[in-house]
Amino acid sequence: MPLLGGVRPPIAALLCALLAVAVFTALGLGTVHEQDVPQALRDAERQIAEDAADTVGTSINARATAVRRAAASDAPAGSNTPVALLRSLLPAGHPAGGGALLDPRTGRPLAASGETVPLTGVDVPALVRPGTANIAPRMAFSGRGEPRLLLFARVVVPAPGAKQDENDDQAGDLRGDQGAEERELLLVVSERVAAPAVYGDGRTGQLADRNGKVLATTGTALASRTDHRALPAAAANAANAGLPTGDVSGSVLGDGHKGLRRVMGWASVAAADGKDDTSGLGLTVLTAREVPPAKEGADPTWFALVAAGALVVITVLVTLVLWGRMQRPLLRLHLSAARLARGVGETPSDRAELARPVPVVAFGEPGRAGRALESIRRQLLGETGPEPVRPVRRRPGVRALVLVCALVIAAWGVPLLFLLNRVPAAKAVPAAAVADQQARTEAAADRVRRSLGRSCTDLAAAASALSGAPRERAAEVLRREQADHPTFRSLYVLDRTGAVVLRVGKQPLRTLAQAPTGDGIAQVNTSGPIPAIAAYAQIPAARKARNAEDAAANVVVAEIGVNALNSLVERQGLGSVWLTDERHRVLAASVGFQAFQPLPHRGLTRLAARAETAPGSAGSPASAVLHAGTAPGEGPSVAAAAPLAQKGPVAGLGWRVVSAEPAAALKLAAYQLQARTMLAGLLALSVGVACLGWLHIVVVRPLRAVTGCAERLAGGDRRTVLYPVHHDECGSVTRSLELLRQALAERDRGGGRAHVASVPAPSFQSGGPPQQ
Repeated sequence: MPLLGGVRPPIAALLCALLAVAVFTALGLGTVHEQDVPQALRDAERQIAEDAADTVGTSINARATAVRRAAASDAPAGSNTPVALLRSLLPAGHPAGGGALLDPRTGRPLAASGETVPLTGVDVPALVRPGTANIAPRMAFSGRGEPRLLLFARVVVPAPGAKQDENDDQAGDLRGDQGAEERELLLVVSERVAAPAVYGDGRTGQLADRNGKVLATTGTALASRTDHRALPAAAANAANAGLPTGDVSGSVLGDGHKGLRRVMGWASVAAADGKDDTSGLGLTVLTAREVPPAKEGADPTWFALVAAGALVVITVLVTLVLWGRMQRPLLRLHLSAARLARGVGETPSDRAELARPVPVVAFGEPGRAGRALESIRRQLLGETGPEPVRPVRRRPGVRALVLVCALVIAAWGVPLLFLLNRVPAAKAVPAAAVADQQARTEAAADRVRRSLGRSCTDLAAAASALSGAPRERAAEVLRREQADHPTFRSLYVLDRTGAVVLRVGKQPLRTLAQAPTGDGIAQVNTSGPIPAIAAYAQIPAARKARNAEDAAANVVVAEIGVNALNSLVERQGLGSVWLTDERHRVLAASVGFQAFQPLPHRGLTRLAARAETAPGSAGSPASAVLHAGTAPGEGPSVAAAAPLAQKGPVAGLGWRVVSAEPAAALKLAAYQLQARTMLAGLLALSVGVACLGWLHIVVVRPLRAVTGCAERLAGGDRRTVLYPVHHDECGSVTRSLELLRQALAERDRGGGRAHVASVPAPSFQSGGPPQQ
């Protein structure tokens, strides 16, 4: 019967696996070289472009939504002419460059305000064709060639020529009684294209259209550089082509200049799903900055070759030791036992096999089993009787041999896993990477500030609609406001005493103790399971209050859900991000947290304290490399902190955005070399443990058991039946021992009973049913 498994597969697997680890060590470590501009800086520039593009897209979507909401709101009394209606839709101080009210059937302007709205090439009737919901914004150019963003909204008014409501003025062009047929107009708002907001010293941001034409620039113009002039068109083409596949961002390297190298990132403004107002604009954000070339580190080629060579030597030595001390003796033992089993046959050629002595090795269990087989051979020939098992001094065997091989492999793998190719974080992380972390943290703080500002602005518009409105109408306004702002978990109205007189949405976590003055953002609680953050706006006093309850209404409050803040601070590649209050307690985070817990590391708390702001200033961000990670067992990290501005609705809150990215996550050559070195050590240890553990299970343990059986059989145990378990060398020896046991038992029954009786009775161990 052929042997299956046994001693050879584990040893062969160990040899091949360790040689594969050696090849990985030579190639994986030897090919790590420091680039002129590390990949970490290119990735950071791409992510900065993504942040800027997200800000631009959010701003456009918010402006388009605001125009539609203004068009859908009820026109105030006195706006019964096209000019008055347009004036009500574009209040004073509106950031738009111009506005127009058009007849959708002919495209004829009925009213205009501000600068001339560029409508050249815009097919107005096609925009408002039946079946279209919201009209997507478009890009256009003014008569002077300046880019403009066109926002559209439908305005529904009663048809002209009917009687006015008793509360309205008489006669007008647009409004009539409530029974008249409605008329639809088209509102067009023209806005100047804003440059993308970018952060970081020396960084430039540009906004390009689908043809690569630069529409707006932030920072110093870079058009004089050849590589920069060609980039917008290439980035715009790549962004537009990558929309279907989601590949909407990237980075490129520019030419060197005065010892610096330019790194540029680009990102599409359109959402990846193509379902927002920016999808058809074809806008692309480009960012660029110049960085010094990376310092050349030590060449790891020699280290890789020496480490790989040492592992090859260890592999050869371990394989030779296992082959010479375990595989060959076990195969000889298998052949010797099979030969003795054939020797108990009936033919003379079979009995001749017993004449040859059993070769005995002098090491471990194979040697003990060989001596037992030699004793059994002599007993079969009648040269001697059973030899009782004598207690011998325990000596190292095959188990100790496997342990020594494991220690030799560990002597190579453990230093690679824990000691070699370690570099201090302060030297491994370039200053440009720390600056990029700070710039992205500032962008996250700006994103929170803008979102909270938009919440206050929209809530102020709702407060104006609540002025003098009856209760049913006020509830409808609040419900519509919550539908437009999923971030609002509840909205309620407070009177001057601080009592809630109207509420929609969920029960507030905690209401304001008293009605505040003005508009802004408030942190309602400082303890509890969930932070309560609210935006509030004053309700203008109604000239004609419908009842005492309406007259007593003072402020409308919107409670902002913490999940909305969590999503604002979460950005890919920024690591863990926290939004903290003035006492550096966590209000929101991109990772799991408990409300009002301190920052997870003292270094982060000190960094947040450094990001102090002076009243009226934009803040003073700070960044550093922390030598301890933000979690137990984590290595050094790159951290930054940025305050929210001290002006606007967040004024006086003292909130900060703090971020920390593990340094090992940055694509730097030093950390790539460290990671691959650790991987090589881990692979060697894993391979050694797996293969030697396999060898211990399928060879060492069965061999020790077989050795004990052979010694007991040589000592006179004829009753314990031996059952082979595996079809390998140990199983073959067990089968041969069972045949020898049967032969010895038959010989003892046939004429050797007196001789057996003279031998002291051995101590048997049951291994199966006794022989009858």
